[in-house]
Amino acid sequence: MVRVLATGTFDLLHPGHILYLSEARRLGDELYVIVARESMIRHKPKPIISDEQRVEMVSALKVVDVALSGSESDIFDPIRQIRPDIIALGHDQGFDVEQLQKELHERGLDCKVVRVESSLSCSLCSSGKIIKKVLERYQKE
Repeated sequence: MVRVLATGTFDLLHPGHILYLSEARRLGDELYVIVARESMIRHKPKPIISDEQRVEMVSALKVVDVALSGSESDIFDPIRQIRPDIIALGHDQGFDVEQLQKELHERGLDCKVVRVESSLSCSLCSSGKIIKKVLERYQKE
């Protein structure tokens, strides 16, 4: 049984999230998803949707076997708990594959890191783009 782990913020679910998670699921037999906690997000604006609701939405997706909140202090804690065989990174996630692989190994976590290269070229395949479009639409009124 090959366990795959995907991670992300998953604020305002969109087709890009579905593609990423579907591609991650194809890498193994079961898909676990860690949903980043708001308190740990530093590389982009804080999510609109609460931690609990984002986990609930991701859990409802057919391709996801288990969704859970990330740690509030160490991003590696849930990885230790889940013990994935593969960690699937999205095409736009800022992690360096080799550096992450090295850090996992140093922490005694034996799993392969792969990048899902598939992406969609749709105008609203980003939470930020969705927010921008909503603001544009309602600022015109």
